[in-house]
Amino acid sequence: MADLAIVVAADGSSEGSDRSDLSMSPAACVTLVCQDLPIDQERMINAVTAANPNNVVVLDTGGPVRMPWLKNAAAVLLPWFGGIEHGRSLARIIYGADEPGGRLPQTLPRDEAQHPFAAAAYPGVNGVATYAEKLEVGYRWYDAQDVKPLFPFGFGLGYTTFSFSDLQVTREGDGAVVRLRVRNTGDRAGAAVPQVYVSSPDAAGEPPRQLKGFTKIRLKPGASRVVTIRLDRRAFSQWSVARHGWIVTPGSYGILIGSSSRDLPLRDAVRMG
Repeated sequence: MADLAIVVAADGSSEGSDRSDLSMSPAACVTLVCQDLPIDQERMINAVTAANPNNVVVLDTGGPVRMPWLKNAAAVLLPWFGGIEHGRSLARIIYGADEPGGRLPQTLPRDEAQHPFAAAAYPGVNGVATYAEKLEVGYRWYDAQDVKPLFPFGFGLGYTTFSFSDLQVTREGDGAVVRLRVRNTGDRAGAAVPQVYVSSPDAAGEPPRQLKGFTKIRLKPGASRVVTIRLDRRAFSQWSVARHGWIVTPGSYGILIGSSSRDLPLRDAVRMG
C-alpha cells in the first residue's frame, strides 16, 4: 500500500449554468455554457479513501459539494478553482512548506435536503423570485433555524492550533474597540483568523449574530499577540425602511469572538444607541 493517497476531484460551473444538486459534476465549460462529463467522482473518492486511510482529498469546486465520503477522509483541502499555479501550491501545502491558512467564506451544508428551496424562491414563479429568507442569508439562516451544517462559515484548519483569551470590549464614540490575546499553541508557525460577531437586541429584528470584523495574523510556535479590532457605527446599525437610512436600536449588543460562526468561546456585551 502507498504511504499516502491523494485524490483530486473537480466540479464544473459557470455564471450561466446553475447546478441542479451538490454532487461533484465535472464539466467542459465554453463561455457561459457547461456540459457535464460522465465521470462519477464521488465513487472515485469513496474508492480511494476506503483503500488507504492515510489520504488527502482535494476539491476543485466553485461552490459547496456534498461529502458522503467524509468519514473516511484524513484531510480535505478546498482550494476552489486554483488557477495556473494550482499544482505547485498544492504540493507546497501537502508537503508542509506552506500553511493552509484560509477560512470558509460560506457555509457548507450536509446535503441538498438541509437547505431546500421553494419554487417561489428559486427559480421563481412567472419570472419573479421571492426572497422569503429576508435577512437570514447564508450562515445567518443556519443560526436562526438552529441547523448544524457540515462545516460552518469561517471554519478552517491548518498545521497548528490557536487559543483566544483576555477579551476586552470598550465603547468608543458610536462604535467599540475589541481587544483579545491570540496565542499559537502548536509546534509550528501559522495564521490565525479571529472573527468578531455582533448580536443585536431583539427589538432590532436582526439575525442571531453577524460577522462585523476580523483580522489575520501569523504567529511563531508559542508566541502570542494582543489583537485590536475596531467596530464602527455600522457594525451596530440596522436599515430602517421608514427612515430610509441606518439606525442604531438602543440596547445591549453581544460581542462574540472565535474561529468560526459556530466556535465563539469569548463573549462580552456593550450598550449602544
